[in-house]
Amino acid sequence: MQGQFLIIGSAVVIAFVIVIVILHLVNRAEAKYYKNKIKSLEVQRNMVASTPVLLELSKVEPIIKNDKMEEKYNLWQDKFSYIKDHRLSLIDDMLIDMDTYLENKDYKSCGYRIAKTEIEIYKIRESAERLLDEIKDITLSEEKYRTIVTKLKAKYRTLCKEFNDHKELYGFMQEAVELQLENIEKRFLDFEKVMEVNDYNEVVHICKALDAMIEHMDILIKEMPDVLLMANTVIPKRMKDVNETYKEMTEEGYNLEYLNVEYNLEESKKNIEKILENVKMINLEGSMFDLKTMLEYYDSLFIDFEKERLSRKVFEETIKDFFDKLEKTNKLVSDVFEQLDDIKNMYDLNDEDVQIIHDVNKVLVVINDDYKILVAKTNANSCAYSMLNADLESLSERLAVMNDDFDKALKSLGNMYDDEVRAREQLEEIQEFLKSSKDKMRSYKLPIISDNYFVQLSEAKEALQEVVKELSIKPIVIKTLNTRVDTARDLVLKLYTTTNEMIKTAQLAEMSIVYGNRYRSKYAEIDKGLIDAEELFYKGKYKESLDMSLKAVSIVDEKIYRKLLGVYDEQ
Repeated sequence: MQGQFLIIGSAVVIAFVIVIVILHLVNRAEAKYYKNKIKSLEVQRNMVASTPVLLELSKVEPIIKNDKMEEKYNLWQDKFSYIKDHRLSLIDDMLIDMDTYLENKDYKSCGYRIAKTEIEIYKIRESAERLLDEIKDITLSEEKYRTIVTKLKAKYRTLCKEFNDHKELYGFMQEAVELQLENIEKRFLDFEKVMEVNDYNEVVHICKALDAMIEHMDILIKEMPDVLLMANTVIPKRMKDVNETYKEMTEEGYNLEYLNVEYNLEESKKNIEKILENVKMINLEGSMFDLKTMLEYYDSLFIDFEKERLSRKVFEETIKDFFDKLEKTNKLVSDVFEQLDDIKNMYDLNDEDVQIIHDVNKVLVVINDDYKILVAKTNANSCAYSMLNADLESLSERLAVMNDDFDKALKSLGNMYDDEVRAREQLEEIQEFLKSSKDKMRSYKLPIISDNYFVQLSEAKEALQEVVKELSIKPIVIKTLNTRVDTARDLVLKLYTTTNEMIKTAQLAEMSIVYGNRYRSKYAEIDKGLIDAEELFYKGKYKESLDMSLKAVSIVDEKIYRKLLGVYDEQ
């Protein structure tokens, strides 16, 4: 029992010790927390104290130029002194109180003081920063606008130097430019005056005005010499050259009315006067563009003048060539048109060919009329050569198209004539073949001529008569004529071939029988074969006769046919 009490007592002691330790640790942690918070507040207090108000105030002091500014300066000093000497002192007292509470472990009172101090430091920081912003409005503005004006003065001096170095280029505008520069100088003085009273609203206006004036002067200084040179010298000289060239070419017979040179010269004079008036008013807006446009226009006129000179040369060369082609075409079309009735009587022309010839004649009449108008324009000098060239080119194209159509018609007529000539030539050739066939047959005196041969001969003769008949009919139908010629040629050539083959076969059969006669007494078979061959020959069966004789003779001479052919070819 005593042992149990001992154990329980020990446990209680241990638990008590643990509680004590835990409480100690918690106390330490809490003390550390508040200590860190106090240190943070000290840092914040020091940051407020280090606000660069005094630095900015030191920048203000040199620029104090009036009582108002001095009053502001003193007020800012007082405000910062109050913040530093009074409000920050209160913060210091509060920090001391917090240290005391912390040492006494009065964490509740310490926490309350920390919260109150944080609020107070925030208010003081806001006041200090607001004060700093007020001061910077002056110091930064001073620096800002001084920097702006310094740059503007540098640019202004550059413009003055450029003007003074080339003053002679500005002619009658020297005094006006100098006056503008003086006005800018006065605005710089105005800037200094408002800076003295720290009227920064007016400073802004003056800076903007100076920037615009200097920008405008920059344009004036750079462009005015060129504008004056262009308006007073370059353009007038170019106008004079254009006018002289225009008059010379007009006297030489060129029509240049379409260029409106005289009107544009007058308008250019008015525009130059207007530009010079604007220059006097120190207004160059659009002047250089207008002058360059005028210069480009007059440069283009010289191109147009040269174009007209070239056009005249081309026109004088091409119109002669066109006239020669037109005259040649007129004669050819006229000849064909005059002979058209005779041609129609000779050949059966199709309606399309006849219509083409009539259409060509109509088109040619119009082309001739248009050519006369073109010549009249040329003689009257009522049109520019570039336009005359365009009209001539159009006429040439129309004449070329018409000639193509006419050539097609002529080709068709020419083919008809060629077909007729060819038909007559072939008729003579065919007649010769027929005569040759008849002569050969007559000279060889075959014992019998087959009926088929006489049928072929009759067909050939009739075909030739059809050709002769077709050539005698007017107008000739070329298509029919060509068909008749082709038929006659085929039939006569067939007869000619038949004649030659018949005579050749008969001759070879006769030669074979004669050759075999030498073997009749010795070979009964040859004799019998030759007798049969002779009977066939006199019956007009020359092919069968040749075959029979060759078969009989081949008993003693297998090469008999080849030998006979050799002898026949040598005849």
